[in-house]
Amino acid sequence: MTTATTITELRSTLLEVPWHGKPPETGLKLETKRDIYVLEIETQGGLIGMSYLMPLRGGLHTIDAAMKELVAPHVIGRDATEVEAIWTQLYRSNFWLGRMGVTLFAQSAVDMALWDIVGKRAGLPLFRLWGASRTEVPAYGSGVFRGLGRDGMIGRAQEFTAMGLKAIKMQVAHLRPWREDVQNVKAMREAMGGGVEIMIDVNMGWDADTAIQAGHRIDEFDPYWLEEPVVAEDFAGYRRIAAALKTRIVGGESHFDRNDLRPFFEAPFPVPILQPDPMRGGYTELRKIATVADTWGIKLAPHLFHETMVHVLASIPNASWLEYMTWNDDLWIEPVLPSKTGMMSPPERPGHGLAFRPEILKDHRVGGSRMTGATQGVAPPTAAPKEAAPAVAAGVIGGGTVTPPGQKS
Repeated sequence: MTTATTITELRSTLLEVPWHGKPPETGLKLETKRDIYVLEIETQGGLIGMSYLMPLRGGLHTIDAAMKELVAPHVIGRDATEVEAIWTQLYRSNFWLGRMGVTLFAQSAVDMALWDIVGKRAGLPLFRLWGASRTEVPAYGSGVFRGLGRDGMIGRAQEFTAMGLKAIKMQVAHLRPWREDVQNVKAMREAMGGGVEIMIDVNMGWDADTAIQAGHRIDEFDPYWLEEPVVAEDFAGYRRIAAALKTRIVGGESHFDRNDLRPFFEAPFPVPILQPDPMRGGYTELRKIATVADTWGIKLAPHLFHETMVHVLASIPNASWLEYMTWNDDLWIEPVLPSKTGMMSPPERPGHGLAFRPEILKDHRVGGSRMTGATQGVAPPTAAPKEAAPAVAAGVIGGGTVTPPGQKS
């Protein structure tokens, strides 16, 4: 039996959007354009939920292939309000191939779009649907990229503080010797004074010995945290560094779901703040991570995507900071921006409350698929849309088959 919330169709749109201004000077390999995967899920009653991924390393067509083959068949025909059941089935169905990686990215897109549907159906913004804990969250300015050099990093940090932000995050490692990084941190503290928190991101660029050696010097300048000092798998390194330094050691953005984060919850493990990424489990998993973390006195400061993570942090008791990166503010009809006091508030619109600017979807589309119970299609980048869906231009054509579980193909 179908109802108004029965899922009838998934639509993907693959975008390659030029960076707004110069590409980020991270010193790491980033794509020359912003690769963005947009997913819409539509129900029998016409409800449409939207989500998006920004993988930062290409892979849009790979994610779309996983969506069509490994994810959509388990979603079409289900009730959109069965968010937990769908998450569990997708995770178990793809465990052999995709306990981590691309399939979990695709699963996360589904999860976030389903919550958007549930919020819209209830007429509530997500943070209120989840039981609002607060209406504003402190944000820090991220994007003080190492490639800017010392003076450039200080200038970028000053732009953030001029907005009213009370904290910034600078980068170290990868481009220069650690002793030069220490001098950059010293210069940043002198420029910021004592009233601004300074977060430091290593992006997994050191080993434990280097992190301890550099960290002892960095401790002198009172940073708020040292982020991802070693590769994600080196939990022993995390322990050594945390035991050796005064500065908080944080991480988690490169880990997949709460199972991959489990060592952070095993005492003794002095990591006071975790930074899970919504593309690695969706809203459902982030909220579970928050609950487990709260049990251990750990706070959450999610990785990127402040425009949706503001809903998560506004709904939990153990919120830390929102990471404000300006690089996607130009995508939205109504972007989520910090106040003059450095705080961010979630939109009061139903669901997550975001919508892409129509010209972004029209001008930068390089592909996409339509997935239904009968057909799935792939549109070439130059295909003219046949009709416009409420949020994403459609225009995909038939071919192939996606069959929901329990239905004979």
